[in-house]
Amino acid sequence: MSDNAHADAVRGVWAAVAAFVTWGFSPLYWHLLNAVPSLQIVLHRVVWSALFVAVVLLWRSGRGWLRQTLAGQPKLGWTLAASSLLIAGNWGLYIWAVNAGHVVEAALGYFINPLCNVVIGVLFLRERLRALQWASVLVALAGVVWLTVQYGGLPWIALTLAVSFSLYGLLRKQAHVDPVAGLGVESAFLFLPGLLWLLWIEGHGGGGFGHGYGVLNALLLALSGVLTALPLIGFAYAVRRIPLSVAGLLQYISPTLQFLIGVYLLGEPFDQARLVGFVCIWIALALFVVDGLRGGRPPREAELAEVV
Repeated sequence: MSDNAHADAVRGVWAAVAAFVTWGFSPLYWHLLNAVPSLQIVLHRVVWSALFVAVVLLWRSGRGWLRQTLAGQPKLGWTLAASSLLIAGNWGLYIWAVNAGHVVEAALGYFINPLCNVVIGVLFLRERLRALQWASVLVALAGVVWLTVQYGGLPWIALTLAVSFSLYGLLRKQAHVDPVAGLGVESAFLFLPGLLWLLWIEGHGGGGFGHGYGVLNALLLALSGVLTALPLIGFAYAVRRIPLSVAGLLQYISPTLQFLIGVYLLGEPFDQARLVGFVCIWIALALFVVDGLRGGRPPREAELAEVV
């Protein structure tokens, strides 16, 4: 490897680490906004991230970026419209989970996500699982069943986050588009409905942007667009410079930090019964990673998801 290539790879690793650490610490950011209804946080996130991404794309590609992105691909717009709904729903559930005291279960969702991607690969892409992959899925399933029996119901937050993000990744895999431009198109679909909804809430006295929620909350809401877009752009930068296997392994930084924040900083309960379920998921992930390394294949979440 030449010196330039090595330096480029190092920059890619640091960009990936920065993206995953940002996502890992994001519960603290959303928790600061717990005085704001979760729906409004999501709507602000949609609007401000759309504006930020639009500025980036205008600077990078000029005013014709949208036309260039969709040119010659008649189905691309519909695919990105569907993926925009999935990612908006994922964002909404995640923010609600953080501010409702379910950070640990949300982190579980992103631990489950790569295993969910494996199942989706089998169901939709006709992929075949190797023995260790089957073992990892079955061990993870045992963990989910254990948690369901112990708590009298499915860990629906974790499962919904994992499934919605996996389906989002599937759609983005099938959409042959630059990651940042794809995010721009998704943002364009969400921007006007999100803005109109926010204006309606403000007009009917249900909002407090700029006054009722205070200056700090207003600033945090506006900066949520940067928090949303920058890690995505950093991840897109990283995966062009480092192997997907490396990016896939680094991706576990995010749910690990979220889990630690939920337990040790936000004081969420984590008893022995829940520990057993998490240990099953972690064993499943270990089997999954070993299979990927042994088979020379990157972890599946890096293959399917351009993230999120």
